[in-house]
Amino acid sequence: MTNRRPLASPALAGALLLALAASAGAEADPPPLAVSGERLYVRHCAVCHGRSGTGDGPFRGVLTVAPSDLTRIAERRGGSFPRDEIAAYVDGRFVPPAHGTREMPVWGRWLGRSLGPRVEPDEATRGEILAILTYLETLQRPAGSD
Repeated sequence: MTNRRPLASPALAGALLLALAASAGAEADPPPLAVSGERLYVRHCAVCHGRSGTGDGPFRGVLTVAPSDLTRIAERRGGSFPRDEIAAYVDGRFVPPAHGTREMPVWGRWLGRSLGPRVEPDEATRGEILAILTYLETLQRPAGSD
């Protein structure tokens, strides 16, 4: 009869399970496109929408219409982030005039302008807007959270 010893003590096994549970709950690094989008957001959007995206930027008090809380886009749209709709709004070049005037700049005219001689401005603009939207998706709060 051989004497078998357990490979790990119950305390060590419990510590290992706790460590695995903690690492499973840890947030993964954001995708590179979201990191790029965050830089663009801070440069172009945070002055109105705030660094947190809740509409509390330093220009809030001088605007006629308060900036939207960008952390609740998905909540206001039934739980999903409407990427195409928000992209069209951010771009602004294709929003029908029937939607009224907009205080927000038409970013489609400004983004992508100085990326180099071989880069088509429209392609660059779409890429930068996609990066911003990818970042905004990371800011979305679950429904009912405060």
